[in-house]
Amino acid sequence: AGGKAERAAGDDLETVIDHVLKKYRYRSLALIGFSLGGNITLKYLGEKGAGIDPRVQRAVAFSVPCDLKSTALHLGKLSNKLYMTLFLASLSSKIRAKRKILPEQVPRGNLWRVSNFREFDDLYTAPINGFKNAEDYWKQSSSVAALSGIRIPTLLVNAKDDPFLPEPCYPREKARKNADLFLEIPQSGGHVGFIAFNRSGEYWSEKRAA
Repeated sequence: AGGKAERAAGDDLETVIDHVLKKYRYRSLALIGFSLGGNITLKYLGEKGAGIDPRVQRAVAFSVPCDLKSTALHLGKLSNKLYMTLFLASLSSKIRAKRKILPEQVPRGNLWRVSNFREFDDLYTAPINGFKNAEDYWKQSSSVAALSGIRIPTLLVNAKDDPFLPEPCYPREKARKNADLFLEIPQSGGHVGFIAFNRSGEYWSEKRAA
C-alpha cells in the first residue's frame, strides 16, 4: 500500500489471509469489507493485482470512501456537522487513550480546537503514521487509484443516499473499464445501513454479498 498507515493495514490484512489459509487449508476465500475496511480491502486487491493468492477468489465492499480527500471535505460541510461532531468525539477519545499508552508517539496539540478531518489528520493521523500532512495521507491511502488493478471478481456497493460519500466515491468509469470490478449503486442504504425487514433478521447486505 502507498502510505505507512495503509501499508500497515494492508500488511495486517495479508497476515490474516495467510494465517487463515495456512491454518484451515481453505481452497477458496472471499473478502468482505465495510467503510474504511472496504477501502483497505479494495486497495489491497488492486495493488496485489494478478499476483494475489489464487485461493482469494471473490470480494465485496460496502459503503466505501474510496477517495479519502473528497470524503473528508464532504463531511466537513455544514450539512454533515452532526456526523463530524460524533466522529471527532470518538477520535479524540482514542487519541487521549493512545497518548497514555504511547506518549512519545502522539503529538501534543490543542485537541479541543480540532473541528474537521483536515485539522485532525494534519495534527495526528499524518505525523503518527509517517505522512507529510493530511493531503499526503489522503492521497496515498485512498483505494480509488488502485481499482484498475483488481483482478478477481469484486462487487462495490455504495448507496446513492450515503451521507458520507461524495461523487468521487462512485467510480463509474473505473468499473466500466475493469471487467472484474462491479459497481452497484442502490437508491437507499445510507452508510452501512442495508437493512431488510424480514423474519430471519437478515440484512440485505448479507444476502447481496452471498
